[in-house]
Amino acid sequence: MKKTVFILVTFISVLIISCEGPQGPPGQDGGTIIAPAFEIEIDFNSGNNYEYVEPYGFTIYPADGVLVYILWDVINGQEIWRLVPQTVEFDEGSLVYNYDFTREDVRFFLDGTVNFNLLDPVWTQNQVFRVIVVPADDVGKQMYSDLDAVMNAFNIKEFEKH
Repeated sequence: MKKTVFILVTFISVLIISCEGPQGPPGQDGGTIIAPAFEIEIDFNSGNNYEYVEPYGFTIYPADGVLVYILWDVINGQEIWRLVPQTVEFDEGSLVYNYDFTREDVRFFLDGTVNFNLLDPVWTQNQVFRVIVVPADDVGKQMYSDLDAVMNAFNIKEFEKH
C-alpha cells in the first residue's frame, strides 16, 4: 500500500512539475535592459567657468540615476576609468572632478581649493567622460565603481560620442 501511494504521489508530482503555463508578459527589450550611454570630451577653462553642461538628447525618468566615469589613465593601451567624483591632491590644494544631473542634462565641473587657472592643461584639457543612465529599477542594485561590470550589466557595447 505504501509503495502504491509513493508511486502515485511521485507520478502526480512529475505531472504537475512538467506542466507549462501561459507565457508571461515580455520584459523591457525582451528582458534585456540597455541603459542610455555616451562619451564626451571636455576642456575646462575660465571661459566656461570650469564647467560644461551637456543635454542628454534622450528621455530619462524621475527615478533614474546617472553615473559618470573619467578616463584616468592609459597603461599599455589599456584604458583606466574611475567613477566620479575623483580628487587630486596638490601642494597648493585639491582638485575634484565632479558632476550633477537633472532629467534634461548632466553638468561636469571642477571643484576644490586649488587655483584652476594655475593648473597644467593635462588636468583641464581633453578630459574624457563616459555617462551612463541607470534605469530606476536598477538604482542601487550593484557596485558601480567598475565600468566594465556596469557595461555588461546594462548591455552597453559602445558609447555614442557627444
